[in-house]
Formats: sequence, C-alpha cells, structure tokens
Amino acid sequence: MKIGFDNDKYLKMQSEHIRERISKFDNKLYLEFGGKLFDDFHASRVLPGFEPDSKLKMLLQLKEQAEIVIVISAEDIEGNKIRGDLGITYDLDVLRLIDAFRSIGLFVGSVCITKYAGQTAADQFQKRLTSLGIKSYHHYTIPGYPSDIETIVSDEGYGKNEYIETEKPLVIITAPGPGSGKMATCLSQLYHEHKRGIKAGYAKFETFPIWNLPLKHPVNIAYEAATADLNDVNMIDPFHLEAYGETTVNYNRDVEIFPVLNAMFEQILGESPYKSPTDMGVNMVGNCIVDDEACRAASHQEIIRRYYQCLGDCKRGIGSKETLFKLELIMKQAGLSAENRAVVGAALEREIETGHPAAAIELEDGTIVTGKTTDLLGASAAVLLNALKALGGIEHEIHLVSPKAIEPIQRLKTNYLGSKNPRLHTDEILIALSTSAASDKNAELAMAQIKKLQGLEAHSSVLLSSVDEKIFKRLGIHLTCEAKYESENRIYHKR
Repeated sequence: MKIGFDNDKYLKMQSEHIRERISKFDNKLYLEFGGKLFDDFHASRVLPGFEPDSKLKMLLQLKEQAEIVIVISAEDIEGNKIRGDLGITYDLDVLRLIDAFRSIGLFVGSVCITKYAGQTAADQFQKRLTSLGIKSYHHYTIPGYPSDIETIVSDEGYGKNEYIETEKPLVIITAPGPGSGKMATCLSQLYHEHKRGIKAGYAKFETFPIWNLPLKHPVNIAYEAATADLNDVNMIDPFHLEAYGETTVNYNRDVEIFPVLNAMFEQILGESPYKSPTDMGVNMVGNCIVDDEACRAASHQEIIRRYYQCLGDCKRGIGSKETLFKLELIMKQAGLSAENRAVVGAALEREIETGHPAAAIELEDGTIVTGKTTDLLGASAAVLLNALKALGGIEHEIHLVSPKAIEPIQRLKTNYLGSKNPRLHTDEILIALSTSAASDKNAELAMAQIKKLQGLEAHSSVLLSSVDEKIFKRLGIHLTCEAKYESENRIYHKR
C-alpha cells in the first residue's frame, strides 16, 4: 500500500499541540476523546501509514501529565448495551479498557457513571468497581439539558454531580461508545473546578472529519460513509468562517450544539475561550498527510467497502434501507461505482466462468489473483492459497496442501462435527498449510508470505460465513462481498 501519512510527524505534532493547549488554561485541561483510542482501523485504511494504535502512542508521550476517566451511561448498563465490533456489553468494555490502558502504563483515575437514577445494574457495577479498587462517581440527568442553561450551570444542575477528583494536568475523557456523556462530564468538571478557583479548560479530540481538508475531500466523505447510520453530516463551520474568514470542516452535531456550549462557557468561565467548534479541536491529522493522492485512492475504496457492507447487512436483515440510501448518495457524490473496485469485476467474472462462487484478491503490484469453489476448498480458502503462491513466486499448479491431507479433515467435519459442507474454510486451510510447512518447503515459503496480505483488497461473489470474514479481518485483508448467498433457495443461512 502506498504510504500517504507520516505517522512519526503526527505523534510529535499532536502531543506538542495538546501540551500547548494545556498551557493556555490553568494547567488543567479536560480533553474529550472521540472515536477509537485502540485499533483505529478506519483511520489506518483511509490514511495509509497511520498506525491503528497511533493515538495510544501519542498519549504515551504525555503519560506523565495525563490520567484517564472512563465514562459510561447508567442507562447503557441497565440496557446491557453491546459494542457491535467486540460483542461485549459496555460495562465489560470499561473493565477491558482499564486493563488495556494500565498494561501500557497509562493511569486510569476513575469511572464516571452518567445519567444515574438509581438503576440496579449501575449500582451492581459500581460495587464491582469498588471491589476492584477503582474509584467511581455519579453524574445525574439534568432536566432541560442542553437548552435550559440557567438550570444546567447551577447548583441544581452540574452542581449536583459528584466532583471527580483528578491528579494530572491532562484529563482524558473517553467511553466505550457514543452517547455515554463525555462532553457533559467535561463541562460538569469545568463548573466544579471554577467553583474551586481553578480555570480549567476543555478541548475535543476527533480524528474525523479533518477540519483542514476540503468538505468534499474523499477522506471526509469516507467518514460520512462510516457514520451513515448515525446521520452525521460534514459541513462548513459557519462560526469559524464568520470569526476568521477561514473555511473549515466540522460535523452537524458539533455545529448545532456550539451556541449552547458557548453560552455554558460564558456562564461558567465568564467568557468563552472559543469562537467556533473548530477552535475547540486539537486534531493535527490533516497536517501529516504527505501523499494526497494515496489518501484519496484509499478513501475511495473505503467508501465502496462501506456500501457493500451495508448491502450485506440489509441482505442478512440487520441493515437499514435508510442507511443504504444514504450510502448510495455518498457513492454518487464521490463519483464511484463497483467498477472502481478492481476485485469486484474479477470475482464476478470468475464466478461466471466456473458457475460457482468465486473470490479475488488484488496484490500490492496490482496483480489480481482469483480462487474458485472446488470439491476440497471454498472459494475464499482457494484464493488465499493462490495469493500466497503468487506472493512467494510458487507455481500455480503446485499443491501447498496435499488433497490426501484435506480428505481426512473433510471426513472429520462431516462425519463427526456435524458439518454439511465438506469444503475447507479459510481457518481450516491455514491450519492445514501450517502442518504441511513442517515437511514441505513450498508450504513453508507460502506461510512466510502471510504478513504480506495485510492491507490487500478482496471480494467474494457471495456472502461468506462469519468464520471466513473473521479470518480475512485478522489477516488485515479488506474484504467486500456480493449481497447474495451461495444457496438463495434456503431461508436459514448460518453465519
């Protein structure tokens, strides 16, 4: 993948900019952290060269100054809200985040339970935190939030919230997911700090949209595609344009809430430190793009992938037609179609040739490798082997795994494990390949190519099982699928 982003420059510039922002206040800054702190694969896909853990590395440069407060809504605890990407509840994710932060040397000061109204599940979670030696605090639902500013910024509003005791100049406010109450927690703390004579500050860290890229830049359009289900819309920041005569990009929710935030700042601090939503941000990502064309090309692929993902979700009955319509509009705005994704045409052509499901992978040099369905292998397993052969310079006709070695695995699947499909999935063929590598040099050479699959594009002519999808994801392959099943006449399809 062609590099379009300077990650080292980003780590240095971003940490310096946050230090500068801390110094503008009374050496106390509450930084609302939006997006993913861990494994930001969206950013790494649209900004080739951005490492998924870049934000964590940046925070590590500030670890002597920083502590983390994790925010979770009592309503989400009570409702057992699930993180879709991890499949765990928000309360369990809080514990996971604490472990993850601590394991790399970041200090987690406490957990704040927002929208608290005596929920039983929230009380139980707080007891668990206490037993683990983790401090926790309650913040409450404020009547009239966010419009009744007189009540909100008073002892009957923020004043009722418990003051979160913090030790460091930089307080990172993060959460398991959106809607947890990060911004309200920051503002509540500003109110309490001001009552204690400390002129603390607030800032916001959001990677996307990138404020100093054009509104319709593919990187920003890709963010709209990624949040199509949330109805986020990128827009010109009218407050920044009026204040400075400069065109910058923000998103609708921040623009809509800014007048309210501004009034709150004035009520708490006497005057607002910011003239626009853009002013509140500290994001330096846009300054570290070194190859605009590479980022544009990567973002185009991300937009198409999001469209195919939604098509598949709709086919499975878990997607929204409204989201699909929005993604279709985004595709048109970006001037994109399936033809802009080379692996799509290659997989579909192979399917027509063979009359069975097929798959395609595009290698780094633009070569496209395909795989077909056989009696031994599914198309996704076949295309993986063929890609490894191509990457290792191994002749296509050579068997990396002997058919005689595959047949016992098939018997195990069908005779003892209850599978009706004897063909090997991607995980099964990779295990078989690793076994062959112990005695076969070609298989060993193929195994050595696996790391080169990272970042490659792939397409399947049918929806894959969850097993195959997860393997492609773990290998770092960017997969799309046609929104159809191998057996369309069935009404039940195992994921």
